[in-house]
Amino acid sequence: MAVDGLDLDVRHGECFGMLGPNGAGKTTTVEILEGLNVPDAGEVEVLGEHWRGDGLSLRSRLGVQLQETKFPDKLRTAEVLTLFRSFYPRGLEVSAALALVGLTEKAGAYVRTLSGGQKQRLSLACALIGDPELVFLDEPTTGLDPQSRRQTWDIVADLKARERTVLLTTHYMEEAARLCDRVAIVDHGKIIALGPPGELIASLGAEHVIEFTVDEGVAASLPRDVLLALPSVEGLALSGESWRLTVREVHRAVPALLAALAQRGAPPTHLTTHHATLEDVFMALTGRSLRDA
Repeated sequence: MAVDGLDLDVRHGECFGMLGPNGAGKTTTVEILEGLNVPDAGEVEVLGEHWRGDGLSLRSRLGVQLQETKFPDKLRTAEVLTLFRSFYPRGLEVSAALALVGLTEKAGAYVRTLSGGQKQRLSLACALIGDPELVFLDEPTTGLDPQSRRQTWDIVADLKARERTVLLTTHYMEEAARLCDRVAIVDHGKIIALGPPGELIASLGAEHVIEFTVDEGVAASLPRDVLLALPSVEGLALSGESWRLTVREVHRAVPALLAALAQRGAPPTHLTTHHATLEDVFMALTGRSLRDA
């Protein structure tokens, strides 16, 4: 079962993020909302309409970027956008769409000559060419270089400024925290947490995370009550050989942790600290990381 009783209410003008590991049901959910997949049960309402018949009136109001898009190799970039523009009653000029995604210089290039990142940007341009009210972006920055990723973030910010609604799926924590007004964390087809990114992170009860490992075979023998009793520690989890402590004050927790490990003859083989993220929220809820999932 890919989607298990999942219930969503996306508000007008917001960027709503679906965050979760591969196989969590994100893409299946989005395909149902886009009218590409028929649910076994439940009800779907998009922009006040239901998917009936060919759904042309509704499709003309949507922009869709699939996780993977195939274009004819022998079409030029501008020709692809001209074709997609013809599907909509209104929309952007082809030149404007090319400029929006940074492909102006590639207008006359054949699709087969584009890099993977450029093809990803072309698929984004196709999603925006009809000036949609609602945009579905399924893993829009996968395969993009850092500059192109930030350019995509700017495009999403512009859509929000023009009161367009964006539904975004991603497995990049920074992307979800930066772009989304609200995030649904999805696991095994269910929503396990929902809210603004800042509130979800604050639910951990602390702002920082200490992650450390010790020699193989020692991690499982460390007493949990001792680690939880360390100054400023609010929570802990063990994933494989790696411990993760959620703490309020790093400068108090780290010295106490090192002393406790030294006392037990288990010096850390690796230790890092970072500000709490949505990854840590998922870890706290499921006991595993998004990467492991």
